[in-house]
Amino acid sequence: MALEVEIDRHSGFCGGVIRAIGRAERFLADSPGRKLYSLGAIVHNEAELKRLGEKGLVTVTLEDLRDIEEPGSETLLIRAHGEPPETYAFAESIGINVTDCTCPVVLKLQESIREAWERLNPLGGQVIIFGKVGHAEVLGLLGQVDGDAVVVENLEMLRLALQKGEIRTDVPLEIFSQTTKSPAEYSGICEELSGRAQAGIKVHQTICSQVASRHEQLSEFARGHDVIIFVSGASSSNGKVLYELCKSINPRTFHIASPEESDPSWFRPGDKVGICGATSTPRWLLEDAARHIEGTIV
Repeated sequence: MALEVEIDRHSGFCGGVIRAIGRAERFLADSPGRKLYSLGAIVHNEAELKRLGEKGLVTVTLEDLRDIEEPGSETLLIRAHGEPPETYAFAESIGINVTDCTCPVVLKLQESIREAWERLNPLGGQVIIFGKVGHAEVLGLLGQVDGDAVVVENLEMLRLALQKGEIRTDVPLEIFSQTTKSPAEYSGICEELSGRAQAGIKVHQTICSQVASRHEQLSEFARGHDVIIFVSGASSSNGKVLYELCKSINPRTFHIASPEESDPSWFRPGDKVGICGATSTPRWLLEDAARHIEGTIV
């Protein structure tokens, strides 16, 4: 009996990534033969980066920009993750043109963190960020307050920071989340911190609504299929979170970065197979994975 394969209609690029990639594609289409420099990977998906690279998108670091001979004739794209203020200052100092594609949700979060720091600083309070250490979005958030915030990745890290006194419980606290983190994890972090805070804590709901709703939608999708094939790049933070969510609900969940990684041993005759992915997974890659499974897995 053949497999029944369905692609999750909610999977694929989030609005911020769609906006950034759309602007990159328009620039490259309107400027044939020119390069567009992206400060960091525009999306954490190797297949999509290869596709855009063939069109002229070049991923660079700040250090790479120093080697550009005529920066005034080149264009730098700031991706959806956002950047700290010093990045814009550096770009201005070398004269490179900037196309800012920071996600509006991230821009709002950056502003909120700056305002919180300005409120708390005179009181000796602290800003806490729930996010992945070293993640581009988190680095951009830290840059809004000159690094004067504590980042925690999980409950264990929070408890260690409390134990070491890195997070004080006798001063006012305000906590924010990276926009792509798990709502359930953030809730647990906030609950733990609220129980310890002696001088009060303000919890900001800053997870992107599109990302937050994905957790509930993806949970239902995982329950409704015999096998889940989760497609995402190896470097996707959101992909790791959503893959683990699917795996916790459906043990027959498997991660692939490309269609060819599918293993026939994962499937049984008549299985209902669900194909889904991260907010950094292009729709075309989900469709390729579905076609590959339908055409080669028997």
